[in-house]
Amino acid sequence: MTLSIVHYPHPTLRYRSKPIRRVDQTLKNIADEMLDLMYEFNGVGLAANQVDLPIRLFVANPAGVKGEGEELIVVNPELQLPKGNESDQEGCLSVPGLYGQVKRPKSIRISAYDLKGNPIEREVDGFLARILMHENDHLDGVMFFDRMSEEASRELAEPLAEFETTYRSQQATGSILDDETLVARLAEWTTRYA
Repeated sequence: MTLSIVHYPHPTLRYRSKPIRRVDQTLKNIADEMLDLMYEFNGVGLAANQVDLPIRLFVANPAGVKGEGEELIVVNPELQLPKGNESDQEGCLSVPGLYGQVKRPKSIRISAYDLKGNPIEREVDGFLARILMHENDHLDGVMFFDRMSEEASRELAEPLAEFETTYRSQQATGSILDDETLVARLAEWTTRYA
C-alpha cells in the first residue's frame, strides 16, 4: 500500500476516526510508512486521517529525524488532565507552508496502546505534549487553525481558500476523487480495523 499525505480540504481531515479493534501486519506496515512520510516531509507527527485512513492511530517523533529522538506509534489515544497553558506556533503537513499561534495546555496525560497492545500511560509536557494534542485533534477531525483566535485565523483565510481552490480544481480534472466517493471509501477501512 502506498500512502500519501492528503491536503486540506480533503474530507478525511474532518472525519472523526474510529477506535482500532485489531492490529495486523498491514496496520504495522501502515505505521512504518507513516513514519517514513513524516520524516520525508520534515514533520514531527502524522495522524492516520492525514493519509486518508479513518482510524485512531498517529505517529510522532519530536526530533523529526529518523534514528534520533523518541519514535512513538500511538493507537487509540486518550488525553486527560490538561494543566496550564501556553501559546506556540504550529504547522501541519496537510496545509504545508501555513503556520499560526495555537494556545494549548502545557502538559497532559496520555493513555493509549502501542502496536503490540502494550499500554502507554504517561504525563507529557512541552513540545511533545503539543505534538500529541495536535495529532489527537486530527483524529477528531480538528485542524490546528480551528484552535486559533478569530483574529489570528483571519490571516490564514486567504491561503486556506487557495488550498481549497487547488483541491477542487484537482477534483474537477479527476486527479482526486469527488468527496462522496472519498467518504464512502472510509467505511471500508472502518470495517477492517474498527
